[in-house]
Parts: sequence; structure tokens; C-alpha cells
Amino acid sequence: MRYAGGPIVVRGRGIMAAVMVLGSLVVAVGATVGSVRADEAGFEPLFDGKSLAGWKVNENPQSWKVEDGQIVCHGPRSHLFYVGADAAKPADFKNFHFKADVMTKPNANSGIFFHTKFQPDGWPADGYEMQVNNSQGDPVRTGSIYNVVKNFVPPAKDNTWFTEEVMVKDKQITVTVDGKVLFEFVEPDGVTGTRKLSNGTFALQAHDPGSEVRYKNIRVKRLP
Repeated sequence: MRYAGGPIVVRGRGIMAAVMVLGSLVVAVGATVGSVRADEAGFEPLFDGKSLAGWKVNENPQSWKVEDGQIVCHGPRSHLFYVGADAAKPADFKNFHFKADVMTKPNANSGIFFHTKFQPDGWPADGYEMQVNNSQGDPVRTGSIYNVVKNFVPPAKDNTWFTEEVMVKDKQITVTVDGKVLFEFVEPDGVTGTRKLSNGTFALQAHDPGSEVRYKNIRVKRLP
């Protein structure tokens, strides 16, 4: 992806983290978002806790199952796209606030794509990927926007549930883990290619056979 023109703005307001933005080192330090539970008004569930209704798998469907009210990804590369109630008219989001409760097993890698589109195989070409990885060999840790904003400090632990959030408002992306803002990234004007903010849906990633990640309480609120 190539950026042409416009400033890159990253504002850190959460845990101390070393954040790499397109080759520039930024130290994100700040305050924790309030300890009171965030207002869930306006959020709609994307996962019914019982089945993959509303979701569409591309390759290697054996990498996915529903167990104990959780989506479990464990197996060869595959992506699970949210399509909504009518696959002929896939769900589409522009400005939104997305939340999911996540648990990584040791040495697990996964991701949450947004502003993406269904494709039958391969790594999703559209939109951005928010990383899910607290200990796997790839040093890019949970909360990173892959290949754009790189966080090298894991904000959560394996075998423990944490809440990962991404909020998109026009050109701004805000990533939060367990109520702590990791960073705010403002996409500059002139981004070319398909890895950019536009509109689209969400996808979960099964990365490799050695990775097991679990998701539950997946919900989203549309923003004006």
C-alpha cells in the first residue's frame, strides 16, 4: 500500500506501547478509559452464540466450529466473513464501533478484518486487518493495524478473555483493548489500492493449524 500526501496522525491514550507507523517510531502513553462498563446501547449482535448463521466461510471450512457459545478458529488458512441475514445483499458498514471478546491460546495468530469483502480464498485484499496475537512468532501484537500501525507490546494475555474494539469514524481508526485506547490513527488522503478505509463488512481469520483463537459477544454499533 502506498500513501500519497497528507499527514499521518497517531494519538496514544492507553497502555504504554511502542507503536511503529510506516517506519516512524511513536510511543503511545496515556490514560485508561473509565473503569465503568461502556454503554452498550445501540449495539447489535453479529453472532448468535449457537451457529454460524449470518457468516460465510471461504476456504477450509473445517477450520471453524461453534463450541460453548464461542466461534473457534483452529486449522489451515480460512476467513469467516459476516454477510448478515441475506447473503445476496451482504451487510455493509462505513462508520461503526465493533467489539468482540477474544481469547488466544499460546502461540496463536488471528485477525479481525474490517471494510473488507468476501473472496473465495487467500488473504483478504480489501480493507484493514486488526491483529490478534499475544505470543506467536510474528512480533506484531494484538491491536495493530497490520502493515500500517504496529504495536509490539501485547496488551492482553493468552488463555484469558479480553475485549478488542475498533471504531471507525470517517478517516479515523481507534483501537481499544480492555478499555484502554492503544492508538488513534488518521488515514491520510491519497491512499491507493484496496487496503484503505471505504466500506464493507467484517471477517475473522484462521491463520494456521498451530493457532487457536476463540471469539464471543461479537457486536457492532453503526455510527453516523
